[in-house]
Amino acid sequence: QLQLVESGGGMVQPGGSLRLSCAAPGFTLDYYAIGWFRQAPGKEREGVSCISSRGGSINYAGSVKGRFTISRDNAKNTVYLQMNSLKPEDTAVYYCAAGPFTTLRRGDFGSWGQGTQVTVSS
Repeated sequence: QLQLVESGGGMVQPGGSLRLSCAAPGFTLDYYAIGWFRQAPGKEREGVSCISSRGGSINYAGSVKGRFTISRDNAKNTVYLQMNSLKPEDTAVYYCAAGPFTTLRRGDFGSWGQGTQVTVSS
């Protein structure tokens, strides 16, 4: 079963940047759309961004558009989420997930990572 591993989370001040990575050791991500989701305490998990298997189609949630950039390097079997101009409301556990469709719907993704914490605070 496909297993995903996120990395790159941490604590950053407002206005700062972080880059998250999503990898799948022992598996290839080439055939999957990859989505990034986040879940803040007391809130439902929400879609942040997604990218198609070859990178030709990308979607962003309105709350992150213009600040976050998703990309993938299939040669490195890794998907990235570059997060700039971070705000306190971006604080959440961030998850990557694999699925057949380039959507922000949680139910369209069948394989999930364990998540990485992102905290934006002064």
